[in-house]
Amino acid sequence: MSRARGGFSLTELVVVLAIGATLATVAAPNLRDLVRGQQLRSAAGDLFGAIAFTRAQAIARNRLVLLAPNDGAGLDWTRGWTVFVDHDGDRDPGPDDEVLAVRPALPDGMRVGYSFTSPAPPQYIAYNGAGRSCSDPNSAASRLGTLSLFHGKQIRRIKINMLGRARMCNPANDRGCDGASAPDSGAP
Repeated sequence: MSRARGGFSLTELVVVLAIGATLATVAAPNLRDLVRGQQLRSAAGDLFGAIAFTRAQAIARNRLVLLAPNDGAGLDWTRGWTVFVDHDGDRDPGPDDEVLAVRPALPDGMRVGYSFTSPAPPQYIAYNGAGRSCSDPNSAASRLGTLSLFHGKQIRRIKINMLGRARMCNPANDRGCDGASAPDSGAP
């Protein structure tokens, strides 16, 4: 009595592999958009949290606390950001300043645009001891605006009002979620 052997024939294996390859080809662009969307939500959440942390520290310390991009020119938020007490008043975290938090660079392909009442560089977000968004030379002058994060075709914005309150929004779903256009980049 002979037993039948279990397994697949070569033809069955080739058909299954062809179907799998076709499904992977169809799913790849959607998977890339899914990953980009998650990276964008994570980065926007990190920046939103850093803004809330900056405000809370300013209130708790009753003094000016800044959130600034990690590049020397103060323009490129994609390089990450630092929350600090600017003791020397130069808007740059140095040895005499108290660094409270640092965020490393954002994922490749992500871009950040901004639109503040004071558009001149360097860019920063400052809060005074009352928890109001302000200009660092004049803690009584309101400084409101929007940070816009872009990844692929997806956008998240963080809007800061004149009282210093921040809110995060998605222009695809929320009214009044306007802001800066995507900065030019070679990435798709």
